[in-house]
Amino acid sequence: MGESAKAKSRVALPVLDDACCPAVLMSPLSETRAEALARDFAVLADPVRLRLLSLLTSAPAGEVCVCDLVEPLGRTQPTVSHHVKILADAGLIVGEKRGRWVWYRPVPERLAEVRRFLD
Repeated sequence: MGESAKAKSRVALPVLDDACCPAVLMSPLSETRAEALARDFAVLADPVRLRLLSLLTSAPAGEVCVCDLVEPLGRTQPTVSHHVKILADAGLIVGEKRGRWVWYRPVPERLAEVRRFLD
């Protein structure tokens, strides 16, 4: 096919005045915010921690004793404590010591921050 035939067979696409994704183009992530989100996603990138967070967010009382997390997760108490500590250090959950046990609950504001980015 000659050059003029190729040119005739091309279809011109319309140019839109509005950007296809104005929200993204108007407010891209800053480097600092991207690093913070990457840390949050790294914390959440573990199946045990995702299940643990799911147990906490679906708890009817809004909180769960750490002693009640071992069986549903199928992990040892030290392993559960390790994962709970990672979630707590990230600020996604908080604990309150009562006697010899710690009761954990999610931090809705922190979970909302992560959720907003995914929306």
